[in-house]
Amino acid sequence: MSAVAWIEAASPDAPERLVARVRDILAGNPAWAALPVPEALVEAADVLLDLVLAEGDGPARDRALDLLAADACVTWAFEAAADDPSALAARARDTMARLAKAVA
Repeated sequence: MSAVAWIEAASPDAPERLVARVRDILAGNPAWAALPVPEALVEAADVLLDLVLAEGDGPARDRALDLLAADACVTWAFEAAADDPSALAARARDTMARLAKAVA
């Protein structure tokens, strides 16, 4: 199942604009469809966080949607990963290390 299909099936209680932003990022990176859902969503979060940081000191409102979408991607990645609880600790470490590199 692709990350887009997972999001559709999960029917997240999130604003449509936020869900659409995540879908746009995923659609813009078709190779991620072959990744496990949690990995694809972390990839999307990483791209979104990079966009937030690249926008610099512009209006905060312009960065808010991407920041909220990155947060949603990480949340959904862990919801999707909950099917394999034994891997959650390693996934959390890997995700934290990866996202920390974006701000380093």
